[in-house]
Amino acid sequence: MTKAANSSKLAKYLPIMGWLPGYQSGWLRSDLVAGLIAAAVVTPQAMAYATIAGLPVQVGLYVALAPMLVYALLGSSRRLSVSSTSALSILTGSALIAAVGVSSNASDYVTPAVTLAFLVGAFLMLASFLRLGFLANFISLPVLTGFKAGIGVVIFVSQLGKVLGISVPSGSSVLQTLALLVTNLNEISWPTVALAAATLAILFILPRFARMIPAALVAVIFGIALAAFFNLNALGISSIGEIPTGLPSLSLPDLSLVGSLWLPAMGIALMSFTESTAATRAFREHDEPLADPNRELFALGMANIAGSFFQAYPAGGGTSQTAVNANAGAKTQMAELVTVAVVTLILLFLAPLISLMPEATLGALVLVAAAGLVQISEFRDMAQIRRTELIWALLAFSGVIVLGILEGILVAILISLFTLLIEVDHPPVYVLGRKPDSDVFRPLGDHPQDESFPGLLLARTEGRIFFANISRVIDKLWVLIHQNAPQVLLLDCDAIPDIEYTALKSLAEFEEQLGNAGIVLWLAALNPEALYMVRHSPLAQKLGDERMFPDLGEAVETYSQRLKQAVSDSE
Repeated sequence: MTKAANSSKLAKYLPIMGWLPGYQSGWLRSDLVAGLIAAAVVTPQAMAYATIAGLPVQVGLYVALAPMLVYALLGSSRRLSVSSTSALSILTGSALIAAVGVSSNASDYVTPAVTLAFLVGAFLMLASFLRLGFLANFISLPVLTGFKAGIGVVIFVSQLGKVLGISVPSGSSVLQTLALLVTNLNEISWPTVALAAATLAILFILPRFARMIPAALVAVIFGIALAAFFNLNALGISSIGEIPTGLPSLSLPDLSLVGSLWLPAMGIALMSFTESTAATRAFREHDEPLADPNRELFALGMANIAGSFFQAYPAGGGTSQTAVNANAGAKTQMAELVTVAVVTLILLFLAPLISLMPEATLGALVLVAAAGLVQISEFRDMAQIRRTELIWALLAFSGVIVLGILEGILVAILISLFTLLIEVDHPPVYVLGRKPDSDVFRPLGDHPQDESFPGLLLARTEGRIFFANISRVIDKLWVLIHQNAPQVLLLDCDAIPDIEYTALKSLAEFEEQLGNAGIVLWLAALNPEALYMVRHSPLAQKLGDERMFPDLGEAVETYSQRLKQAVSDSE
């Protein structure tokens, strides 16, 4: 076996070997800069996301170590940034409260969180072995948009207490939190509000004038500097508390928690893979190889399992940090290795400084991240294009707000599956006409001036025909038959990839019913799979070769000739 073949085989199982041997010296500067910029964004973001999950802030940094490192070695995307995300963080927080209960000590959630990460990794690995990568396509964009918007609202409301200086119990719902805030407005800490407002001003204004400077990092430095030089506690501004110096110690999952965490772990695994797949597709360069979904499942699974042994909670590829990584010029996963190195240095040497960070600063960072999940433009586009998708999105949004985060995942999945069932159960059936002076056939309803043929009904349906939709297709064909009273029904099968056994039996019965009504059934343009099924069924014996045509034009020409011959014979 040649060296190139060996390298290709190794790259299949260790994707880093697909780009590392051919690494170009000119890429190093781009990857180094991108890694540093990504670290400047990911560091404050990761700490903020950890608070969403109800975990100590340093746990957010731990997610940017082992998971990011393992994905850089095993992942097939060259730009995907794997760490904590806002959606995964709120899902984690909900799962931990549901499984363990409400606790005022964030450290109590660390062991359940690493157990959850282990289970998420295990489910992703299992999905990889079962080659279930196609499942990422089963949550539609409208449903995902509504689901994320709901999460954004939940996160936003959950942080209002921090930026207002009002204590809100963990695990409170959106309505409970809003009610508590309204009844305790007299307890607002105005110095806390002022600091949060200043942080928000940095986050919104700085990018307008200096896009290359990470606004989140500047906001964090600003908050830490105020805490270092002024006694903010005396003003009622709380800090995030002590962060241990050093790298995470070895942690082990608590198997006694598997029974209460396995179901949310499945939902989080699906969301991790879905988010990662969306980010991978969005930032893939045209000359890069396509990411293998099943390889991605494996890489994300290993990343989560590795992280679970080093105090990390569930990780995934986030769109925001991947966008930063890609826009900063990252060429390969070397940029992520640089980010891992920077986070390591921060944990080793800067933990005491980070401990000074005010809670209001973190709360403001989370507010901005949460607001980014609510894509108003997407809802507006859905309303303009087709309102059915808007309804699905609003139902997913409502499911999160009314039922809760974890229940919202189930609602999102059910809505997506229900949408799919409706689509496959309602295949379109319409009449075709021929464009004048051409061999182009198109919907007669859209082009009423097109040519039609006396006694011939040209009908077309689309999609796989199987047991669930065949009766609806036949019902729609009968409606067209009653409207047009044809002698021949010519069914264009060009858009039918396959015909299932039950559908074939139903078509054979339909052909017999048509014959009893004095109507002849013709089929045209059967695809290979559909043709194979028809050839091996009793329907082929009834139709014979004379009623199956390779294309629509030949079928129409045959009908026209027979019609002329019939007219000639009658004369």
